[in-house]
Amino acid sequence: MSLPRRIAYNVVFTSVAKILGTILALVSIGLITRYLGKEGFGDYSTVLAFFAFFSAIADLGLYAISTREISRPESDEKSILGNVLTIRITASLLILALSPVFIFFFPYSGGVKAGVVVAALAYLFASSYSVLIGLFQKRLAMDKVAVGEFVGKVIQLATVILAVKFNFGFLAIVSSLFFNMLISFAVVCLWSRKYIVFSLRFDWSAWKRFLKESYPVGVSAIVVFAYFKLDTILLSILKTSADVGIYNAAYKVVENVAFFPAMFVGLVMPIMSRYIFQEREKFEKVADKTFKVFLVFVVPLVAGTIFLAKNIIGLIGGADFGESVRVLQILAFAMAFLFFGNFFTNVIIAGNQQKKLIVILSFCALFNISLNLILIPRFSYNGAAVTSSLTEFLVVLLSGIACLRLLKYVPSFEKLLAILFSGLAMSGFLYLFSNLGFFVRALIGVAIYFAFLWIFRAISTEEVLSLISRKGPEMRDFEPMA
Repeated sequence: MSLPRRIAYNVVFTSVAKILGTILALVSIGLITRYLGKEGFGDYSTVLAFFAFFSAIADLGLYAISTREISRPESDEKSILGNVLTIRITASLLILALSPVFIFFFPYSGGVKAGVVVAALAYLFASSYSVLIGLFQKRLAMDKVAVGEFVGKVIQLATVILAVKFNFGFLAIVSSLFFNMLISFAVVCLWSRKYIVFSLRFDWSAWKRFLKESYPVGVSAIVVFAYFKLDTILLSILKTSADVGIYNAAYKVVENVAFFPAMFVGLVMPIMSRYIFQEREKFEKVADKTFKVFLVFVVPLVAGTIFLAKNIIGLIGGADFGESVRVLQILAFAMAFLFFGNFFTNVIIAGNQQKKLIVILSFCALFNISLNLILIPRFSYNGAAVTSSLTEFLVVLLSGIACLRLLKYVPSFEKLLAILFSGLAMSGFLYLFSNLGFFVRALIGVAIYFAFLWIFRAISTEEVLSLISRKGPEMRDFEPMA
């Protein structure tokens, strides 16, 4: 199978699995919000924020760097993955040991503190699992990772259903995250042995080399956490658990949509890393097509979120979370900017400019924290939503400028006006026919959008077939990965 066909197959399969997993996740959230209420869901969201914090602290930049290194020609995969996995496990165990002491100093209830410790245990498996993803990315076999994640989501939903049905309480709900990570890791680990069999390694010289390369990305991960999840922690300290719950009922939509840019860029990251210095034309072709795919998805996503926010929140949280509607409408723009921020930052990493990324993301984190401290006390969850959207825009602006100056790359913006006009047509329909049912509006709106894309030839027949079929026309100017 040619390279573009393999990318298309992985994108379609992984997208379908992710969409199904997202549906399961949203069902879980719907059960949790109704079971715990605004305050309980706020406590649950606080625990998840600390899970994200642990992920940032122990990331050490090893995921991106290991993916890049094993994608190099003639790389020693066994040595790279064995050492990186050992570093990750060591860091995760250290976090697990220190988490009870760390959380003790926060003004939370005993249930929230115990939940944070459970989250630290869940991260032990999540961190190990994420290291292995690079192995599948290199071989464009992300369909297997998608299966592992989907099975984990099924187990998590089953745990939530049992907890709600038998009233097992808050910690049982939090434990669903642990079971999700455990099962996902087990499935991906077993599948990884199809390609190579490796073991934990303690090569100190390799550790130093990896950490020297990865620490800028690791610092960036901590900085990204500062503007991606610190808002929840600040809300939990400065406001009530109910405020946290209202904000996160909307933010869960952002989190569940964020899988697509991360997944798609993850698929093309090894290709961009391979071609960015050696075959510039191929790099730009892959990067431009990725950027165009993001444009095509972002426009209807923003329009749909703004005009269907009330229905979406109704499905997720029910009538008690009506305040979350405005929050979600504001966060629609954060979702859009998140796509392109993900794109530009990964181009920077592919171009070995991760140290420059620290400066960009550190400035964005400082901006985020400062603005949150100003807006949250006065505007609560709405202030946090505005801050998130402005911060994501700043990431796109600064990282885009960095790509231009450091790597001399600017996206082609192919068919931009046609895509925007198609989104405007979809928005007009959603606004004028607000009396129609949610699913009817959503389906017709999307149909109108893609119909206009077709009319304006924003998407060619070849591109459509490449996205939906393994047998469509091939782009023969690419070579299959070894």
